Amino acid sequence: MEMPLINQIALVTGGSRGIGAAIALQLAQLGAKVAIGYQQNQTAANEVLQKIESLGREALAIQANIAEESQVVAMFQQIQQKWESLDILVCNAGMTKDQALMRMSAADFDAVIRTNLLGTFLCLKYGSKMMLKKRYGRVITISSVAGMMGNAGQASYSASKAGIIAMTKTFAREFAKTDITANVVAPGYIQTEMSSNLDPELKEKILAYIPKQQFGKPEDVAGIVAYLATKEAGYITGQVFSPNGGLWM
Repeated sequence: MEMPLINQIALVTGGSRGIGAAIALQLAQLGAKVAIGYQQNQTAANEVLQKIESLGREALAIQANIAEESQVVAMFQQIQQKWESLDILVCNAGMTKDQALMRMSAADFDAVIRTNLLGTFLCLKYGSKMMLKKRYGRVITISSVAGMMGNAGQASYSASKAGIIAMTKTFAREFAKTDITANVVAPGYIQTEMSSNLDPELKEKILAYIPKQQFGKPEDVAGIVAYLATKEAGYITGQVFSPNGGLWM
């Protein structure tokens, strides 16, 4: 297998399961050393770590709440201590507390914004400082189709994911004179633990709106991220890629 990311250092936040785990494994398969950021599920993070090490790659699991600045700083310090640099940053960690807007509490709205939007901001802030030392880096933020079209019951989630798109574009402009790129991947409905818990009737209604008539796989997202992480993608920045089965065109 071709190894376009050989010896590259990558961090994937929310890398212990679902889309994040698929991205971490894909990057490792292409040669990268991967840090797996996670907040709670240490068992799942260690499982991903072991899979990466079975490929002959180095891996590191780091527990951190990305909504807390001190923990984000500590996360990047661990990467600095182990590998001394960072080439690829995938901001995937996120959460949702779905509820109709008029019933949504301010506390729940704030919690989603803090994790999804502030957390991404903090990772961009401190990750870019490491990348600037080499004036090289590949940043990929994970948004959602909900951030482009909105979604009933997801006012906080949609707002946070729309904010990620705008913030990533701003980052791309600020770093355009370096070889640090920043792009967004905004998936539609993907087969994950979250989607598997959907009410069957609701799932059928969602599928009826998707031209492909199926949910995507985590690997569909990971493949796009992996390409954007390569040196060959150096002329692509500030763009949004949305694997959504035609749900939003």
